[in-house]
Amino acid sequence: MAVAHLTMKMLMQKNIFFFVTLFLLLINPTLSLPLCTNSNAPVTPKAPLAFCNYTGSSCCDSTDDSNIKKQFESLNVSQPACASSLKIILCSRCDPFSAELFTIKTVARQVPVLCNSTASSRSNFCETVWDTCQNVSITNSPFSPLLQGQAPTPANSSSKLTDIWQSKADFCSIIGGSSVNDSVCFDGEKASVNMTTNSTKSAPTSMCLEKVANGSYLDMVAHTDGSNRVFFSNQKGQIWLATIPEVGSGRGLDIDESNPFLDLTDQVHFDIQFGLMSIALHPNFAQNGRFFASFNCDKTQTPSCAGRCACNSDVNCDPSKLVSDTAAQPCQYQTVVAEYTANRTSSSRASVIPTASPVEVRRIFTMGLPFTSHHAGQILFGPNDGYLYFMMGDGGAGDPYNFAQNKKSLLGKIMRFDVDNIPSESEISRLGLWGNYSIPRDNPYTDDKDLQPEIWALGLLNPWRCSFDAERPSYFMCGDVGQNDYEEVNIITKNGNYGWRVYEGTTLYTPESSTGGNTSSSSINPIFPVMGYKHSDVNKNEGSASITGGFFYRSTTDPCLSGSYLYGDLYAHNMWAGVETPENSGNFTTSNITFGCAKDSPIACDVVPGSDLPALGYLFSYGEDNNKDVYLLSSSGVYRIVPPSRCGYTCAYESRTAGSTPVPTSPSGSSANMLKGSCKSLLLLLLLFIGLGI
Repeated sequence: MAVAHLTMKMLMQKNIFFFVTLFLLLINPTLSLPLCTNSNAPVTPKAPLAFCNYTGSSCCDSTDDSNIKKQFESLNVSQPACASSLKIILCSRCDPFSAELFTIKTVARQVPVLCNSTASSRSNFCETVWDTCQNVSITNSPFSPLLQGQAPTPANSSSKLTDIWQSKADFCSIIGGSSVNDSVCFDGEKASVNMTTNSTKSAPTSMCLEKVANGSYLDMVAHTDGSNRVFFSNQKGQIWLATIPEVGSGRGLDIDESNPFLDLTDQVHFDIQFGLMSIALHPNFAQNGRFFASFNCDKTQTPSCAGRCACNSDVNCDPSKLVSDTAAQPCQYQTVVAEYTANRTSSSRASVIPTASPVEVRRIFTMGLPFTSHHAGQILFGPNDGYLYFMMGDGGAGDPYNFAQNKKSLLGKIMRFDVDNIPSESEISRLGLWGNYSIPRDNPYTDDKDLQPEIWALGLLNPWRCSFDAERPSYFMCGDVGQNDYEEVNIITKNGNYGWRVYEGTTLYTPESSTGGNTSSSSINPIFPVMGYKHSDVNKNEGSASITGGFFYRSTTDPCLSGSYLYGDLYAHNMWAGVETPENSGNFTTSNITFGCAKDSPIACDVVPGSDLPALGYLFSYGEDNNKDVYLLSSSGVYRIVPPSRCGYTCAYESRTAGSTPVPTSPSGSSANMLKGSCKSLLLLLLLFIGLGI
């Protein structure tokens, strides 16, 4: 037996390079929406750029444009053709896709990746640059020898391309990149990154659900070990570890409500607007057991609850003069993020972690709320950076103090914390932090000194349920509750300003009260929503309360929903699917989707009287498991999206055999998705080999 195992191990070791090579060959770049090199979203400059020929959306403002002009002049190039090419290259930093153009394998470049292949209809721009500039002396050349691992060029020195590279082929192998249709490279024109039209796939029109639990939960988080286990939490303050049944198994959720994983009801203040708002697992939870909860507390009942009031002198707000919207004291209620630890039975990755201690490991964040509404409270870890994102509303009451636009206020913001590097108490005091965390070095305050360092994005009313796209993590989607007329979905980017209280949706908003002053529309560059709905667009008899943000659907269970962003209204009578057209453009078209309940649902669905609609009650949240199946968390139970045929709906991409899971049959973009799936499978296989010591 030992000999057989050793032989197999040797065979696997011998072939490991095959799997690595195959994986690298199959990798397809994960392309995303327009982003600038500093991770900000492109905006439309208030005044046209004077030097760089980028109109409309751009990553440059007038200062950037002026600096690029100075850099160009410092090159001292008089040869017209070469000078023209160099200007185009320098100005490409203004391109809306500059984050893609100037980064390859996470390494920042001095020049964009130039297209150098004849495999597409695009021009071979790299060869053009070589042909026009190879024998031209360039002072402070942007074509740094560092790209070849050589010593840096001394300042103010001149060089020709032929001084560094022996041939055009050498130059383009370093400076250039493939110009095949799905790659990222600069061909001298405004970039167009993987813009497919989705023309062969129509917008989804229906969604089939099965009911897997009767309990009412507010949040759901998948276990980080990749298993079929998930955590559910309710607003009262209880958290459970549950097991998800296979789609089509006919079984409901395996959850023991009498045995919570963590019970925080003694710490949580529970009311209509208050409670346990969100939970998050540390990315390494399976190894370290670190668990985070966001909740509200009452400082009159819990001494440890008290924190600094969000209404303070820094934001020109006097708590003693606040007129509360209830009989509560201003900042009587607090928003809290706290860390807990799981009780581990062993160090094994696969060990069951049945409970967690209700004693806080540390208080990450505490802030007093000036009003009793619009305090959001979701927390989640970024899939790429490992930082903790914290969603915070404007405080409520129509934001009379204009907190959402005040860069010194944390209300109406999305914050970003580093909870792995906890500063000392003296550092916390010196930095003016609100708790036990540090500030990521690339938070936008480094670009905008007026911002509080915790802030990642601003100008939000009440972000209710955000998510990162499982396939494209740069798509950070948030549903943001409206005030009077419009509910919106935003793509959140670094330092993005989403307009509230200057705008509601795309319309200028007139506040009922302006105690804290106003912000002029000309002083901001708002990022408008990519999806949403007007209150007048929904059935007034059914009512409309507020938006519930969802997920990009990445499961194969319903292939007709694949790639759509799902969201709904709290009243659960209306749901929508947003399809991005072209892909990676940030432009979405939405459709209202019909939804029903499978007749063979593990738990029978109640229906709305006089209709076939399942009676969901209130739609609190969406959830996603490790198979990327999407769930609806409502006041009447937990529902999972299942194959459309189970509700009698028709999906052209669904193929079925008895007892099998539906598989998509080549919808638009399926080849790319299949390629990504192959890469993921190979990577998992490779990781398995490594984990087994093979």
